[in-house]
Amino acid sequence: MTPTTESPRDLSGTHGFDFLTGSWRVHHTVKRTTGDWWEFDGTSVNRSLMDGSANVEDNTFYKPTGITHGVALRAYDVKTNQWAIWWLDSRDPLGPHDPPQVGRFEAGIGLFYSDFLENGAPMRLRFLWSEITPVSARWEQSTSADGDKTWQPNWIMEFRRSE
Repeated sequence: MTPTTESPRDLSGTHGFDFLTGSWRVHHTVKRTTGDWWEFDGTSVNRSLMDGSANVEDNTFYKPTGITHGVALRAYDVKTNQWAIWWLDSRDPLGPHDPPQVGRFEAGIGLFYSDFLENGAPMRLRFLWSEITPVSARWEQSTSADGDKTWQPNWIMEFRRSE
């Protein structure tokens, strides 16, 4: 059977990131520190590891300032029914790493959270996976300074399958 955009997706448990396996073209929209939005394209290749309970996503970013890379490593914990997501940035691979985003997929939406400090103030970070089909997906990173009442997006990735 060839998947269509109407195909049901099993995003439960270790199947949470199965949809992402393969090669993608990615359009990025990133909020800069100046407050304006920056758009650029990239590619992403995702591969399953550990019999589906982990995966690695290798990203190439074609920014106006040059090419950079990033890697997302994800692992599923069957005891908690949650995924953890770590990020490695080529611009500072030996620098401090943020705590992992932790969460799960429910009703076709993936929500993953972590806490951090920004200029000494507590902040919350959220990854939101949505609009998942066999040929596309949307990822959004947002921050909250008010205990999850409001979210400010700062990075959006629109995935389109390139295979």
